[in-house]
Amino acid sequence: MAFARGADLLAPTTLRAHGLLLRPVVAADEPAVARAMADPGVLRWAAGMAVIAAPPRDRAAVWLSARVGAWSAGTAAFAVTDPADDVMIGYLGLRDVHRTPDQAVAGYWVTPSARGRQVTARALDAASAWAFEPPHAGGLGLHRIHLDHVLHNVGSCRAALRAGFAEEGVMRDSFIEPDGTRHDCHLHARLATDPPARPFA
Repeated sequence: MAFARGADLLAPTTLRAHGLLLRPVVAADEPAVARAMADPGVLRWAAGMAVIAAPPRDRAAVWLSARVGAWSAGTAAFAVTDPADDVMIGYLGLRDVHRTPDQAVAGYWVTPSARGRQVTARALDAASAWAFEPPHAGGLGLHRIHLDHVLHNVGSCRAALRAGFAEEGVMRDSFIEPDGTRHDCHLHARLATDPPARPFA
């Protein structure tokens, strides 16, 4: 069986599902990203070492530089927006698409103003359902998507479970902070053959 490689399949895509609009990240998202990077939780758990190391005024630009145009490099980088105004309220990325055949890794964050509305779970489910579709139907033909989060990030855990990502185990000392502190992480995954997520209210 021949496996398609991810970069050949990642045409920038827009999704509408669960009351959200997911579209490619663009440079004009910088003000929204700057607000997100000012949140201690997003900065600590989801921004990445390069962003944390940058001066605060430059963090949004550094974060965007790795994601604007990322589709051509094998990452489906979605800005999660409210369809009413198209303002970015979160991020959902599927990276390393087909680096391991038929698999990808999910990552996400939401702005503080969007929390408590299941935005992460809705976006994760929408992107996963699309990614599991075969290429001839516009999807990525994936079989497995996995993600991980620091154990005490309970909001991330709830979102993953709500989106149908079963907990598979604990990854010991897998997350490291800039000061060298290490954290255990939960590993979650969803397969194309798993039952769909429960309907969202």
